[in-house]
Amino acid sequence: MTVLYIVFTTGRCNLKCEYCGGSFPESLVPYEVKYGVDDLKRFISDDPAPTICFYGGEPLLNRNFIRSVMDEIPRARFVIQTNGTLVRRLEPEYWRRFETVLLSIDGRQEVTDHYRGSGVYRRVLEAARWLRLNGFRGDLVARMTVTEITDIYLDVKHLLELGLFDHVHWQLDVVWSNRWRDFDGWCERSYLPGLKRLINLWLDEAERGIVLGIVPIIGVLGAMVKGERLDCPPCGAGKTSLAISTDGTILACPIAVDARWARLGNIIEDSRLKVVGKVGIGEPCLSCTYLKYCGGRCLYSHIERLWGEDGFRRVCRVTIKLIEGLLEIKGRVIELLRGGTISLKELSYPPFNNTTEIIP
Repeated sequence: MTVLYIVFTTGRCNLKCEYCGGSFPESLVPYEVKYGVDDLKRFISDDPAPTICFYGGEPLLNRNFIRSVMDEIPRARFVIQTNGTLVRRLEPEYWRRFETVLLSIDGRQEVTDHYRGSGVYRRVLEAARWLRLNGFRGDLVARMTVTEITDIYLDVKHLLELGLFDHVHWQLDVVWSNRWRDFDGWCERSYLPGLKRLINLWLDEAERGIVLGIVPIIGVLGAMVKGERLDCPPCGAGKTSLAISTDGTILACPIAVDARWARLGNIIEDSRLKVVGKVGIGEPCLSCTYLKYCGGRCLYSHIERLWGEDGFRRVCRVTIKLIEGLLEIKGRVIELLRGGTISLKELSYPPFNNTTEIIP
């Protein structure tokens, strides 16, 4: 079995976005890596096709570790999640080896800068252009955090129209956020109508032979038309995806740095095969008819349920609306596939686990 290894390079970040607060406490995620690259190499040695995603904090604050891993484990596929402000710290020859680069950007300038800081939007676009000019030919993904000031239709459409990103993905700020004034009202007034408009836009473009890279749409549609199930959970957390903290701790989920249930061992002591599959999705998801299309959503939120049982189900309702909207166009999409207007390859996304979790 091949696995995605989400490798923390540091717990420190050079930004302080409002929804995450910036750096992890150093007591939870040390700012320096405490193990050797040889330990990582040994840990993944029995994986025939490993994928390594550099993660933080801001991973580029520890560029030397990134270089060392890429030099010492050249057989791996490489992915990075970065806020995009420090891309020039890593030489172009390394960037050209990445298969996927995820840049954090929340949509239009006013939305992005509101939460991430003044000027961040401009710096991220500069980073995207610099990567392309310096030979990066992989998958460039705009990774959004969606909040109450987001207009999902306008913000996703804006990012697509920039012509810089191959794909756009988003996550709702619902895991532990207490910033929502009226989540249900926002869903009814803005998010759900916006999702409907995005689905209609996607289908209109597909009729013209253009497949827009909207990850939640193509990820779910791909499973629908192929008669497949999404992984459970869709990100693969604890099964086909493991996080490795800077102290070598193996985590089922990279955001669960303080959760006892997520700790699966340490790479210095354990083998990969001993830790896979120890935690997973349970009820009410396992009995839900929509499970095959959502995979139980987020493992962390499933276990922690920081919004309570009612809040958990309110987010599920939003996910179901997305699935139902895509089921409505499934038949037409199959017709477009059969007629050769679009190809199944374009709906087979991601081609490997590149940290885009598909379900917002």
